[in-house]
Amino acid sequence: MNFWEYLGSRHQQLLTDAYQHASAVFQCMVLATLIGVLVGVVTYRSEWAGNLATTATSTVLTVPSLAMIGLLVPVVGLGVPPTVISLTLYGLLPVVRNAIVGLRGVDPALVDAARGIGMSRPMRLARVELPLAWPPILTGIRVSTQMLMGIAAIAAYASGPGLGNEIFRGLASLGSSNALNQVLAGTLGIIILALLFDAAYVLIGRLTIPRGIRV
Repeated sequence: MNFWEYLGSRHQQLLTDAYQHASAVFQCMVLATLIGVLVGVVTYRSEWAGNLATTATSTVLTVPSLAMIGLLVPVVGLGVPPTVISLTLYGLLPVVRNAIVGLRGVDPALVDAARGIGMSRPMRLARVELPLAWPPILTGIRVSTQMLMGIAAIAAYASGPGLGNEIFRGLASLGSSNALNQVLAGTLGIIILALLFDAAYVLIGRLTIPRGIRV
C-alpha cells in the first residue's frame, strides 16, 4: 500500500488524531498564555523577580520531554493529565520572557501620562501597558505553539491524544508494510497543523496590533 492509499484508508482516524493534537496544543497554549502573562505582570517591575521567573521557566526546558511525561505518569496517571501539565510547563518560557520584555519596553512617558489623567495602576496595565506589550507577547505565543506541536507527539508515550500515536505505532512496527506510512502521516500532519496555527497567529496579529506599532 502506497502513502496515498494509506491516507485514503485511514483518513477518518488521522483527522480524529489531528483534531485531538490541535485541541491539546490550543488548550495548553491558552493556559500557558494566561499563566505566563500573569507571571510577567507580577515580576516585570523587579529585576531579580523577572530574572527568577525567566530562569525558573527556562529550567523546565532542560528536562527532556519524554522524561517529563515519564515523571508525571506515576503522579497523575496516563492520558490527558500528563499531556496538559507537560505542554503547559514547556510553553511558559517564551510567553513569560516576552511578556516581561514587552512590559519593560513600554515608554515610561506614556505610563506617566496615563497616571496624570487619573488612571489607576490596573487601568494603566489593561489600557496602556498590555496593549503596547502585545506584539512581543504574541511572538512568544507563536514560538511556544511551534515548540508544543512537536512536543505533543511525545504524549503518545503516555497514551495521550494526538498524531504522536500514529508515529509511535509506526515506530513500533518497523519492517511492516505500513510502518513508514504511519510515521510519515503523523509527521506531515504535525507540520501542517503548525503552519495553520502560525497563519492564524499572523491573522490575529493583523487584527489586534495597530499598524503604528507593528514590528
